[in-house]
Amino acid sequence: MRYISTRGQAPALNFEDVLLAGLATDGGLYVPENLPRFTQEEIASWAGLPYHELAFRVMRPFVTGSIPDADFKQILEDTYGVFEHSAVAPLRQLNGNEWVLELFHGPTLAFKDFALQLLGRLLDYVLAKRNERVVIMGATSGDTGSAAIEGCKACDNVDIFIMHPHNRVSEVQRRQMTTILGDNIHNIAIEGNFDDCQEMVKASFADQGFLKGTRLVAVNSINWARIMAQIVYYFHAALQLGGPARSVAFSVPTGNFGDIFAGYLARNMGLPVSQLIVATNRNDILHRFMSGNQYAKGELYPTLTPSMDIMVSSNFERLLFDLHGRNGPSIAALMTEFRQTGGFTVEDDRWTEARKLFDSLAVSDEQTCQTIAEVYAATGELLDPHTAIGVRAGRECRRSLSVPMVVLGTAHPVKFPEAIEKSAVNLSPALPAHLADLFERDERCTVLANDLATVQQFVAAHGNRGKPL
Repeated sequence: MRYISTRGQAPALNFEDVLLAGLATDGGLYVPENLPRFTQEEIASWAGLPYHELAFRVMRPFVTGSIPDADFKQILEDTYGVFEHSAVAPLRQLNGNEWVLELFHGPTLAFKDFALQLLGRLLDYVLAKRNERVVIMGATSGDTGSAAIEGCKACDNVDIFIMHPHNRVSEVQRRQMTTILGDNIHNIAIEGNFDDCQEMVKASFADQGFLKGTRLVAVNSINWARIMAQIVYYFHAALQLGGPARSVAFSVPTGNFGDIFAGYLARNMGLPVSQLIVATNRNDILHRFMSGNQYAKGELYPTLTPSMDIMVSSNFERLLFDLHGRNGPSIAALMTEFRQTGGFTVEDDRWTEARKLFDSLAVSDEQTCQTIAEVYAATGELLDPHTAIGVRAGRECRRSLSVPMVVLGTAHPVKFPEAIEKSAVNLSPALPAHLADLFERDERCTVLANDLATVQQFVAAHGNRGKPL
């Protein structure tokens, strides 16, 4: 399997090199040169497989030539063996044909665990083989950081630096990052927003001279391995609901477009997916594109759903690449226009093509709380606010009541007590046993100015397990 850049000017790489590269050298994102496609009979034969075995069948084509089958099987068994629920991603029924896919049974109670538990093990495997040490530099709007740290904390050849926007993540989210202490773990609170953090990561990948020869690795969803891992649970959910003999629709809470892009790939790999709904909050750049062909920056607002407080959706470039016939120079020109003007539109036929599959909805904080209260009153199920946005969007945008609607349940409600409290639900969810003492644990975090040079100086001074690089 070879991977190419969305901007067309970087060399094609194998899986191992893409894992370590993150961004392409031309600033683009890596995608498979040719997407594997499964027959309906092949997909049907996977019904009833344990999650790690299904993951092997779905992801094997992406790592062929880089990781032997036996090694990859063991990595996957170890990855999903740490999840609390034996089904790994169980479905919870809300009404006759509406379901929540619970993706929060991993160590950090968020869907990011599906990819980042795998990414940590893949990095350990590849770096040990190469006898190489790397620096991870990541940005988080809440959940990626803790999942990345949890997934990579035991990696022998990794130093990890995670930036989050200062005072703009929930307390549980912050503590899940800052209470994991280790010589190779560094939490940085940036006096800015998530987009500022993400922009510094991208700038650092573009010019890595500050690392003095050490390689920088991405854990954000720009890293192909994260997208690859998320494809699996779309197959998992559909198989439980009668797929591939019947199609399924998905409503996906998303800000950076990575999770829903995985659903788009699952559909292109042969899974019958009839509809994908972009469910987002007040920071609605994706909704404005899907509903009106306007992809433009706006003011970034803090909301009750901080994981979606994003105004520039990095992974959207991967969809644009397909919509433009996989023409790299066209995407490079579009991204230059976006950087210079803050927005763009695409040709009507390309936008119309996207609308054949995608719908969208932007949901306010008030509507989010209302949905949490309504679902709890009707079913006794307590939703986190991101999942509530997914439910709201699924109900308002649904094209067919006869097609099962699966809402991706992206996080455990205990991570967002403010939203639960504002929803007037008379219930305080408890932390799971492995996190029961979270509020008593020591924290370690460094607050830095929203300045690239300051951040890069910090990384250079504290890499290599606390020694300057």
